[in-house]
Amino acid sequence: MKIATFNINNINRRLDNLLAWLRGAKPDIACLQELKASDNEFPLRAIEKAGYRAVFRGQKTWNGVAILSRKSEPVLTRIELPGDDGDRDARYIEAAISGVIVACIYAPNGNPQPGPKFDYKLDWLRRLRLHAARLLRQDLPVVLAGDYNVAPTALDIYPTRSWDKDALIQPKSRAAFAALVAQGWTDAIRTLHPSKPMFTFWHYKRNRWARDAGLRLDHLLLSPALTPRLVKAGVDRKVRGEDGASDHAPAWIVLN
Repeated sequence: MKIATFNINNINRRLDNLLAWLRGAKPDIACLQELKASDNEFPLRAIEKAGYRAVFRGQKTWNGVAILSRKSEPVLTRIELPGDDGDRDARYIEAAISGVIVACIYAPNGNPQPGPKFDYKLDWLRRLRLHAARLLRQDLPVVLAGDYNVAPTALDIYPTRSWDKDALIQPKSRAAFAALVAQGWTDAIRTLHPSKPMFTFWHYKRNRWARDAGLRLDHLLLSPALTPRLVKAGVDRKVRGEDGASDHAPAWIVLN
């Protein structure tokens, strides 16, 4: 089973890029973030023509999440992260697919920091940690896949001082991600590639793609029930270099 996560950065603008990647990579499950499309704008017909079923929660601004499944119907289990009834951002969706619970995550960016947006980011990650703990207590096979908007360590960002004040690498952001992993989740890509950067994001500005000035923001965390099944993990870097590409590249795992 191949499971991928891909911040598509506007699904309709980059639909051709997405469909080409689906044809080539053939993930069994694909988690998409930053749809930038309302529910009625989601390109369901094109997705289904490509051989995928989908559950999604759209939003026209910077948000929106979806889970695509190639082999079986995704059974929707949750469309929002619990813990804040006033949170209207479309940042979390969860489904059962082929015996695995798949969560698609688009954590807040948090900039500028300090400030209310950073406070929201930390609170959102706290709520994610609480919900993840409930999933672990049920001893379920779970994948938490998505754009966490956190580069967890110095290995996960190119050598630079230009991001020092950015919310993506603040000590509190990194501590929140570390606390989540410490519950018992396995950071799949870092586990199989312990010493390589494995960047998944390159900003459009300052020629960062050409310079390989990237960050690892997109992660797939596995519950203990799934960790023994992990056999491969990687990043489809070449997708970032295509015409009209998202500023993210797909990250993926293979489970036996």
